[in-house]
Amino acid sequence: MPQRLIISLLIAVLAPLAVAADPAGRWRTIDDDTGEARSIVEISMAGGTLSGKVLRLFNPTEPNPRCTQCSGEREGQPIEGMTVLWGLVPEDGEWVDGRVLDPESGKEYNAKVKLVDDGARLELRGYLGMPMLGRTQVWERVE
Repeated sequence: MPQRLIISLLIAVLAPLAVAADPAGRWRTIDDDTGEARSIVEISMAGGTLSGKVLRLFNPTEPNPRCTQCSGEREGQPIEGMTVLWGLVPEDGEWVDGRVLDPESGKEYNAKVKLVDDGARLELRGYLGMPMLGRTQVWERVE
């Protein structure tokens, strides 16, 4: 009986930590300049890599905005439903070696993410070449 109690306690204590360490879920992106919410992005895992898709845009400047600055297969495609983060793989408590798309400029950057504040926030670093040559956005987990 004590063994079952110990196992139950361990599950109760460790289960929230497992959820917090997983970046999969819905995230509110925050505008760097205004501090206001811009979109909801859903991050999911498939084949050992993370990717993120825009589910919803807040206060778009036009109905059903499209990626007019994008090239290739994304050119002119709706931003809602678009994959804007992909290819991230786990390494030393972070997710690295991915790519992120800025739908406003159509530019792609190298990307890495890490969870902070016990998984309540995610730091996305977009950069060219080296991580020190970029910027970080903080996203908030949506329950």
